[in-house]
Amino acid sequence: MSPWGPRASEKLILVNEGDEVVGTATRAACHEGDGLLHRAFSVYLFDALGRLMIHRRHGSKPLWPGFWSNSCCSHPRHGEDVLEAARRRTKEELGLDVELVPIHRYAYRARYGDVGSEYELVHVFVGRCDPEEIDPDPEEIADLRLFDVEAMDEAIGEESIFTPWFRMAWPTVKERWEKALA
Repeated sequence: MSPWGPRASEKLILVNEGDEVVGTATRAACHEGDGLLHRAFSVYLFDALGRLMIHRRHGSKPLWPGFWSNSCCSHPRHGEDVLEAARRRTKEELGLDVELVPIHRYAYRARYGDVGSEYELVHVFVGRCDPEEIDPDPEEIADLRLFDVEAMDEAIGEESIFTPWFRMAWPTVKERWEKALA
């Protein structure tokens, strides 16, 4: 089996830096070597006390296994709207059906040793959650934690335990989430 899992052949959406669709490629092709620029999303969920729910990536993930990251992240499938995809994966990974609000979009590239790369144009969404309602998929999520904003600011400096996309997006998320969810 491919290190990219059972969804290795799933078609992802290739885009240019302006987020215009330029084609499709398999999940495996998008992440091998230096990667191909493709559309992705990151979801940041906050509870009623303003704490951010983060997850630890399952150890079977080929890229950044065991690292801590945002609440949920993945890719829209070919032909799927990015907001619909974010809501779908939040339901699949966390068991939550939540309203999501877009707040940001950015492109980045990060290499994980010799395994492969993330080269993504990421749509960032925020939403509210009740931690008591979370039912995590054990094949995706190894652990969950709640962090208040100040504690997250202190912790995120630990480059060795957080994904690069989480560290990159956090300053903007921190600045915009409350207003977006007001």
